[in-house]
Amino acid sequence: MIYNSVSIKHNDKRFSTKTNLCVVDFLFDEGNFREKLTTFLEKKAIAVSKVEANTFSGKDSNELFVSNVDSKPEFNIVRKLNSQKLSSDTFRNYLSGLIKTLNAKKITALQVNLPRYVSVEKHFDNVQHYYQSVVEGLLLGNYSFDKYKSEKKAKAGLVINIVTEETDNLKSLITKTVNLIESVYFSRDLVNEPANFLTPAELVKQTRKELTKYGVKVSAINKAGLVKQKMNAILAVGNASTNDPYLLKLHYKPRKKAVKKIALIGKGVTYDSGGLSIKPTNGMLEMKADMSGSATVIGTILAAAKNGLPVELLGYIPAVENMLAGNSYKPGDVITSYSGKTILVKDTDAEGRIVLADALTYACKQKPDQIIDFATLTGAVAVALGLFTAGVMTKYDELSEKLIKAGDNTNEPVWRLPFNDDYNKLLETDIADISNLGPRWGGAITAGKFLEFFVDNKIPYAHIDLAGPALEHKYRTYTEKWCTAFGVRMMHEYLTNL
Repeated sequence: MIYNSVSIKHNDKRFSTKTNLCVVDFLFDEGNFREKLTTFLEKKAIAVSKVEANTFSGKDSNELFVSNVDSKPEFNIVRKLNSQKLSSDTFRNYLSGLIKTLNAKKITALQVNLPRYVSVEKHFDNVQHYYQSVVEGLLLGNYSFDKYKSEKKAKAGLVINIVTEETDNLKSLITKTVNLIESVYFSRDLVNEPANFLTPAELVKQTRKELTKYGVKVSAINKAGLVKQKMNAILAVGNASTNDPYLLKLHYKPRKKAVKKIALIGKGVTYDSGGLSIKPTNGMLEMKADMSGSATVIGTILAAAKNGLPVELLGYIPAVENMLAGNSYKPGDVITSYSGKTILVKDTDAEGRIVLADALTYACKQKPDQIIDFATLTGAVAVALGLFTAGVMTKYDELSEKLIKAGDNTNEPVWRLPFNDDYNKLLETDIADISNLGPRWGGAITAGKFLEFFVDNKIPYAHIDLAGPALEHKYRTYTEKWCTAFGVRMMHEYLTNL
């Protein structure tokens, strides 16, 4: 972490006595901004030069940073807001980036004076979403992964006071958001672990250690069990590694009656070399993150358990390494999957869909109300949608609409791709029931259609390909370093609103 801890309070009137204190205010850039700024600075007793005030009043400046030598607070920050450019992510993104600035200046106390909800309400579903975006930003900005740095800087704690006019349920909201982001942290830690440390067995071990604290049942089918149950798709991919494959199973059951039973499936390829269809070196560098789908499932179930959501969750994660050896599965092989359906292997680097086939079949046998899977499945989805948006594929309109809405509220966007049955023809083969690879065009969609082939058509199903936003990207301050655990916040929103 950037700070060793972050503690969040609200409307603490004693906060002005804190040392190393920074106070953040927001001003809307509208009307006569120069006059508005002058009035604000006088009211707050903040002294700045005419040059600083004029610069901040111009179009090219968004932030005024003031160091107070002989008065409290030690620092003032004034952030300019343009009402035409506001979004539901404005405060999350800004405050996340601010945490790094505060740390560099050794600030250990922060007061955030928020604008009234009425001034921003058109960008949020409700006041809770507004404050949640603020708390998320303050916490997401504190994430880092320096576990393997031999020299670590001493870290202080940061205490934060959020000043608002609306206080109803804010204490509870802060607690629930802390639980959520701690779950995101755990997921991010899993994804950012190097593959030589996070093997399939270690993924099982760390998941069991963390989630059982909150009442989640965690078990795993080992290699001998996979053989016994004829989960040959998982075995084919994982067979060449010296690290055995597993099917990791999670079960969260709420204390009260569950509103739904949902199965979440996550691709858990802890390292992907491409197998015999080997990747080039540059293509392998990020492949420790090929288990991002599993981290999304784990973090989602952890957050649900910590916040006591009234939904029963089943999690299934095929945890494997896709490696090379004399017993590697080969292009041209035919695999008889757990379902009994046969798969022609055209490319061993299209391994994620193969292992998910067995996991999806297993999930269907549990008769859930819905199945949603998460996978860094294709580069094609990133070509289509970029690095910030995941693709969702489903035939169920209501399911799609609710997932998209949840993604919009949390700024983890998903975009619906076509999913009609015409694409099935692209996976036909004379040798087996289905091929694991279609032609060049529509690669994200044909991958999703492959997965759908192993799902009971009576169960509402959605496939989410998060190959773009699961990896670090520069679009937001909280995603610009380290893998993101994309989807945990979105799914928590989705499950909360069920």
